[in-house]
Amino acid sequence: MAEKVLVTGGGGYIGSHCVLGLIEAGYQPIVIDNFSNAVRGEGDVPESLRRIEKILGTSIEFHELDLLDKPGLEKLFKKHSFTAVIHFAGLKAVGESVEHPLRYYKVNLIASMNLLEVMQAHGVHNLVFSSSATVYGEPQYLPLDENHPVGGCTNPYGQTKYFIEKMIQDHCLAEKDWNAVLLRYFNPIGAHVSGMIGEDPQGIPNNLLPYVAQVAIGRRTCLNVFGNDYDTPDGTGVRDYIHVVDLTLGHIAALKKLKETGGCKVYNLGTGKGYSVLQIVKAMEKASGREISYKIAPRRPGDTASCYADPCQAEKELGWKAELDLERMCEDLWRWQSMNPSGYSPAS
Repeated sequence: MAEKVLVTGGGGYIGSHCVLGLIEAGYQPIVIDNFSNAVRGEGDVPESLRRIEKILGTSIEFHELDLLDKPGLEKLFKKHSFTAVIHFAGLKAVGESVEHPLRYYKVNLIASMNLLEVMQAHGVHNLVFSSSATVYGEPQYLPLDENHPVGGCTNPYGQTKYFIEKMIQDHCLAEKDWNAVLLRYFNPIGAHVSGMIGEDPQGIPNNLLPYVAQVAIGRRTCLNVFGNDYDTPDGTGVRDYIHVVDLTLGHIAALKKLKETGGCKVYNLGTGKGYSVLQIVKAMEKASGREISYKIAPRRPGDTASCYADPCQAEKELGWKAELDLERMCEDLWRWQSMNPSGYSPAS
């Protein structure tokens, strides 16, 4: 029998790629999502999961469920014997978190608390938490390793990830039979090689790559590059990017690690190097064969020149390493964008 793994937020961009990876690795993912980041498809199932079913010729068990609905969560845990949980669910837009901090604290923290309490009540003590490298705050040195101080977050979204990490770490200290892995990463990009599932931001994209792809496809007219006078090779900000498929494999490696170790472990996932905004633009121009128009805009407050993580510990202890480079990230993103110019919506 395949091990049952609960995937929270499994209809979203990273969650859906992870669901596909789990099935390919021989697990049975049970998916919950409340459609805050997922696009509703036929039969009230996330469109991403519908497409995974077509890619793999399989069926996926899905429940429309919000983690704030604790009785609904209890019911699901009574129905299934889960061996582990991979926790993606949560609100995730940095700018929105600054405008609506209480909403972010309520949704992200209470949801995670409900999940931990229900797991504890039902004897499910294995957890992979999809965290964020934003927990490091302003870099004190580069690359960021797992020993870098955390908690100096520059926005409420990052704070919620930091608080959830603390909750899990404290719970693992109190309950010695718990095993957890916290995964920190920056910017997942790319898409599944089929071009059938990918990132479909609702409204104006918050992240650079989806925005650049929408300029290339003609949905947006121009990219604003915020600052070109940083102390970087070309003056534009340098950031860490990781292919979503590599990220998925990192989550599956963490799931396997839970069986070997007690307590709570932390790993960075990334390529170990940063790319500048203009490098990204050039790579997308190459992948798409189109010119991407951009203009230089003033620096944004709070932005730093460079920020990227050191993933060596994950390679050493998880046996995981990012294999897909920037060229491949952009190729796969462009395939998804050109096959789905309007994302998952029916117009595509």
